[in-house]
Amino acid sequence: MPTRSPARLVIALAVAGVLAVFLLYTAVAGHSTPTLTPSQVHGNTGKLSVVGVVVGPLRGDSHGATGLRFRLADPQAHVARQIAVTYRGTNPPPLFKAGRSVVVTGTYSGGQLQGTDILTKCPSKYSSTTKPAS
Repeated sequence: MPTRSPARLVIALAVAGVLAVFLLYTAVAGHSTPTLTPSQVHGNTGKLSVVGVVVGPLRGDSHGATGLRFRLADPQAHVARQIAVTYRGTNPPPLFKAGRSVVVTGTYSGGQLQGTDILTKCPSKYSSTTKPAS
């Protein structure tokens, strides 16, 4: 009966160990984008996502030189903090309008969020009321 070299086992364990360390590093120290509300943004800089309610008027165009400009308000009614957003990129989602809850991802600096991506929240999915069965 031939005996196998323990080198295979050592190599397999070494590869598994390297993969485990990589996964742990990615989970703990990965470069995730923090998600904040307008009341939490001040004092931060760099790439982040802001959850808020679109405050009109909507000015400009996402493809224009000045971009689409609007303000985001804190989703909680008792907080009146707002931040200015300039969005440049593809057309905003079809449900995008004043009063809609959105998540804008971009770079925050000098009190202004330079948005690169907008996601809208569909209000019907988050409604607390249920429709009666037909």
